Amino acid sequence: MNVELINLTEENIRQCFELKVASDQAQYIAPNAASWNAANENIDIARPFAIYCDGKMVGFTMFAFDENYEDPDDRYWLWRFMIDEDLQGNGYGTAALQVIIKYFKEHGANNICLSTKETNERALTMYRKAGFRDTGEMNDGELVLQLDL
Repeated sequence: MNVELINLTEENIRQCFELKVASDQAQYIAPNAASWNAANENIDIARPFAIYCDGKMVGFTMFAFDENYEDPDDRYWLWRFMIDEDLQGNGYGTAALQVIIKYFKEHGANNICLSTKETNERALTMYRKAGFRDTGEMNDGELVLQLDL
């Protein structure tokens, strides 16, 4: 399984916008078009990518990189992460998360934070298996998890 993070371009952005999570997961993540808009509003810190596996687009992710933020424990966030509903359950999420972690390491992050609702059990299980730990903090009603690199 060869997973890659690819920049969004005019050639792949429409396909990315068509990716959807399962209906019971829609409460946990914004549609990819809305995430793209947020990236354009936060151009200095947002890093959006399509997730490809063996040449096929399978998901979307977006990071926040704010090297100038005062608190080093709050500089690097996994803002968005989704795998298309038709492709879930095939290991793409776990494989993509490892590529995401590698990206953060290679770009100088000392940790990664993320937040999600405590009812998002599938995602929480995957994050915790990857080594993310609960910080005890909340962000907009969501649990904050952190992975120290």
